Amino acid sequence: MQPSTFPGKHDQIGVRIVAAIGRRGELGLNNKLLFRLKADMANFRRITASTPLLMGRKTWDSFPKRPLPGRPNIVATRNLEFMAPGAHIYSSVPPALAAGRAMAAQSGVAEVSIVGGADIYAAALPSATHMTLTEVEAEAEADIFFPVFDRGEWREVASVRLEADADNEFAFVIREFERR
Repeated sequence: MQPSTFPGKHDQIGVRIVAAIGRRGELGLNNKLLFRLKADMANFRRITASTPLLMGRKTWDSFPKRPLPGRPNIVATRNLEFMAPGAHIYSSVPPALAAGRAMAAQSGVAEVSIVGGADIYAAALPSATHMTLTEVEAEAEADIFFPVFDRGEWREVASVRLEADADNEFAFVIREFERR
């Protein structure tokens, strides 16, 4: 079932975009993440714990373990024959987001996490209430980029800088934003 709307408290559920990007907004190359930073991965698990995860098919395919445990996995894909055992499949972002909000409301969590890829981020950006961007201080070859957005629409509410070390190849800043 793909309801387009769910009446009730789901309208109060936030939408958080979670992404790690390079200096030029780089996200990935050949369906693989560009940056594997242990501290960022730990932050990803912390932020998305228990929240419904909304992603595209290629992001789903990129995960070494599927579904990601401990939270509903939602895949938006135009491929109506796509199968993703353990995930909820929707044909586009609007019904997937509505379902995610309903799942969040039902389980008592405050938001849905949008975890990629670029087309999903772009489609969800107008609905996003929060963003967690890991801005990696590096440039990499990429074929997928984070969508351009107006930073004036967002207020930075927190940030933490981490230096490169044995577990994190590059320095990076994790920034938390709220929509103004």
